Amino acid sequence: MICPHCNQDEDKVIDSRGADGGHAVRRRRECITCGRRFTTYERFEATGRLVVVKKDGARVPFDRQSILRGIIAACGKRPVPEESKESIAEHVERIVRQDFDREVPSFEIGQRVAAMLRDVDDISYIRYASEYHDLASLDDLADEISDLRSEVKDDPGQQDLFPPQS
Repeated sequence: MICPHCNQDEDKVIDSRGADGGHAVRRRRECITCGRRFTTYERFEATGRLVVVKKDGARVPFDRQSILRGIIAACGKRPVPEESKESIAEHVERIVRQDFDREVPSFEIGQRVAAMLRDVDDISYIRYASEYHDLASLDDLADEISDLRSEVKDDPGQQDLFPPQS
């Protein structure tokens, strides 16, 4: 493992334990050269390769980091903890791998991410939905906001982030 501090590849493992519900191994390491500590995560790769089918028909290998980049972009400077973003990406990957054997339409991934973002942060959800759900006009955007408003009215514990214009 290459040290992120000094770029040397000699280290020792100090601690090792399961992570992500048994789907990964967390290792605490110490660099022999500089003495600094860092953490690595080893994820188990599924036996079969999952392929994402894009809207244009192109097929690309499934990449959880691609999902995470989309979530990070949607959240922008919103007060969404990094752990929540990472958790969404991990959860979506787990669900997609359970539901699909070899190929998954990109739309299916987008739906799952959007559903989880909707529960975390409304603004991040709108940003994500506008890109991945093809909200092509202001009317489409207004419809999404109306749907969110109606959900807030149905759940009095939620804060209305989109108060009606007067």
